[in-house]
Amino acid sequence: MTDATKVPAYTVTARVLHWVTASLVLLNLPLGLVIANNWGGPLQDQLYDLHRSIGALIIPVILVRVFYRFGHPPAPLPDDIPPLQQLAANATHWALYALLITQPFLGWIGTSAYRAPIVVFGLFELPPIWPEDRAFSDQVLFVHSLIGLTIAGLLAAHIGAALHHHFVRRDRILIRMMTG
Repeated sequence: MTDATKVPAYTVTARVLHWVTASLVLLNLPLGLVIANNWGGPLQDQLYDLHRSIGALIIPVILVRVFYRFGHPPAPLPDDIPPLQQLAANATHWALYALLITQPFLGWIGTSAYRAPIVVFGLFELPPIWPEDRAFSDQVLFVHSLIGLTIAGLLAAHIGAALHHHFVRRDRILIRMMTG
């Protein structure tokens, strides 16, 4: 058995923030793909509204998560994980944090420049944060789509690594984020 059996779990707060973030992102990525390709048919407008609402919700969730992480760093990875893999894990986590902070703001800026409303789950409307400029909106939303694809790739690596730890290495790396 590896040193991972001794690795303590994440706190309940860290686990809840992780899984709420994961759920929101894993819902919003395919929504973004559907709306970007106009596959929504008669539901296209409602899918845009849902995508924007989830994006707006990601903003406070990811900000709380990052601030919580600064005050509550996770337990280190086991010593038997090679340094290059530990570096890759840390780089992936911080890249995801940076992109998940940047992404919804780019969506908000691009939508503001387009002058489409951002009505959050039908409850309230976010104010525009950029002057109307359709050409700029197209550019920002293009970058937004590229970042979405990058997030999807990083998530695939993150999930793949977690599954590798669970099924191949058979250590507690995945379990400590699930049940403790």
